[in-house]
Amino acid sequence: MVSTKYLSVFSPATEQQRKENFDSYWEFTQQHGGELLEQDKDLAKKRDRLKHFQDNPVKLRKPLADPEAFYRNYVDMQDDLKSLDRMTLMLTGIYKFARHEWVGIKGAWDVVPDMANSHALEDKISRVHLAEEFCHVRLFDEMLKTCGLDKVEWVPLGPVKEKIYEQFPKLPGFLMDTPAFVTELMGVTFYCHLYRLFDDVLADEPEVCARLKELLDEITIDEVAHVGQRRNFIGPIGMKVSKALVKPFYTLFFKDIPEVGQLFNVEQMIKDGIAFDFNDLPEYMLDRSWVPSYCKA
Repeated sequence: MVSTKYLSVFSPATEQQRKENFDSYWEFTQQHGGELLEQDKDLAKKRDRLKHFQDNPVKLRKPLADPEAFYRNYVDMQDDLKSLDRMTLMLTGIYKFARHEWVGIKGAWDVVPDMANSHALEDKISRVHLAEEFCHVRLFDEMLKTCGLDKVEWVPLGPVKEKIYEQFPKLPGFLMDTPAFVTELMGVTFYCHLYRLFDDVLADEPEVCARLKELLDEITIDEVAHVGQRRNFIGPIGMKVSKALVKPFYTLFFKDIPEVGQLFNVEQMIKDGIAFDFNDLPEYMLDRSWVPSYCKA
């Protein structure tokens, strides 16, 4: 039986509802990640969670047959996509997705006021949000290490893309809020499809499959809350614009990661983004995440 506890993320919200939900999200985020460790771009509870994974490592029963295929293609695809096995494609795809996130948050971290100079609640929320995103990159790095890839470097994108990511956080809210919301939604869509892919690619590696799911859950729980938080910035006109942006944004972004087209049905991902309403997410995840009040039935 399909759950109907939640409404579309594109549901309308009054200005007063959005104000109340900023307060609600701030309360949530205070207990969710723990103390902000600003110098380290980290959060206390997130750091402890990562340490738990690092102190209790899980490894592949059968090491990667050709790790050099990963290292040769993880920054830029050099080989014919069809010559690579699904495991390698999955791992290079994970890196490339996370790399975009890493580049984006690096640029934003230098633009958003630090906590000492964050006077508006929205700025404080954004500072913690960015720290969570840095935690995600560490979790993605741990995924790769779990698969025996411990020589991964996080390298910048090309100069043009780097400049775009640097300038994006400086845009006024009416230009930035809708694409920022759609990129968060795209993240949740990608993670949900990736979670299912683990079962397929790692069918013979149950321990690693379970560990990668645990690591991905930590990221997705945050990202689900980020979807609600970013949606909260947007009024009724912006919501219509956001819905219209889903298809072109997903198409353009995933075209830049060729592995995605090999591993996933991008058209289905677009449909899932447009139809997103929280109901398909597992209850254990929603219990640890945050959903705007106006998206609850």
